[in-house]
Order: sequence, then structure tokens, then C-alpha cells
Amino acid sequence: MSRIGKLPIAIPAGVKVIYNAPEIKVEGPKGKLARNIGEGVAIDVTAQAVTVTRNDDTIKSRSAHGLTRTLINNMVIGVSKGFETLLEINGVGYRAEVKGNVLNLALGFSHPVNFELPAGITVEVEKMTKLKVMGIDKEVVGETAAKIRAFRPPEPYKGKGVKYADETILRKAGKTGKK
Repeated sequence: MSRIGKLPIAIPAGVKVIYNAPEIKVEGPKGKLARNIGEGVAIDVTAQAVTVTRNDDTIKSRSAHGLTRTLINNMVIGVSKGFETLLEINGVGYRAEVKGNVLNLALGFSHPVNFELPAGITVEVEKMTKLKVMGIDKEVVGETAAKIRAFRPPEPYKGKGVKYADETILRKAGKTGKK
């Protein structure tokens, strides 16, 4: 039995979970999410909790058990609290600003980088070098943060670039002069 999959998912106040096979819908104060659930698992929704059980012991069912439970849990957390990822921009002249639905980045290129934000994602800029990517879908928040980081990943010599706030950059020693 999957240690993660057998845990029940508590439903907080203000969140509704509706399951019509194969689709599960979760509605809460922050918004609505829907996802198709694959075969091999059964979902039981009560007023207080959601439980995920597998139908049989095939490899496909066993692998989908914990994954399905985690995806539903992320949906419940997303519509009740939301998700956020913090990014930092390091470098002289590197900055960011949000204009409407477009994130404008100055990352040392000869041109500004304009990134159109996906639907449901908001970005807050603090001090022009700290970004907070927020949304209700954990998958889309992480993907958006990864795309922003990919414009200028941090380099190992001076640490210039866009990095996650909790990321540590392994620094390399630069060139040394002749002896």
C-alpha cells in the first residue's frame, strides 16, 4: 500500500469537491480547478475528506495511487491557500517590472525580455529584483517560474542571473594570474 496514497485529504471549510468519473472538480475561495483522473484508482468523496484507493495491484494502479492523491491534495490546497514561488534577480542593471499581463525583464541582453503571463498567474515585483509568482495551480506556478529562470540561469562565477530564492549557487574560482 502506498504510504502517501492511503492518507485521507482533509477538505477545509469553503472548499467543494465534486467527482464525476473520470473528472474531479475542486472549487474554493481562490478559484476552480478540474482534472481528469486516470484508470486504476477509485475516489471516495465525503463531507470532510477525500480518500483514494486503488482497484487492484497492477503496476499501473500502484504507480497512480500516490500520484492521484497528491494531485488532488494540491488542487485542494491551491483553491484554499494558493501557491507561490520566490525568484531573485542578481546582476548589475538586472531588473523586472510588471505591466498588465506582461513581465518586463532587463537581464543584460541588448533587448528587454517581455514574458506574457499565463492565465491564472500573477507576479508581484518587490524592489525590482525579487519576484513572487502566485497562482492556484501548483503545476503552472512551477512551470512559469522555471520559464522565467530559463531566460538567464545563474552563472557559477559571479552568480548573475535569475535564481530561486532558496537555491544555492555553487561558485567556481575564476582565472588566476601567472605565478
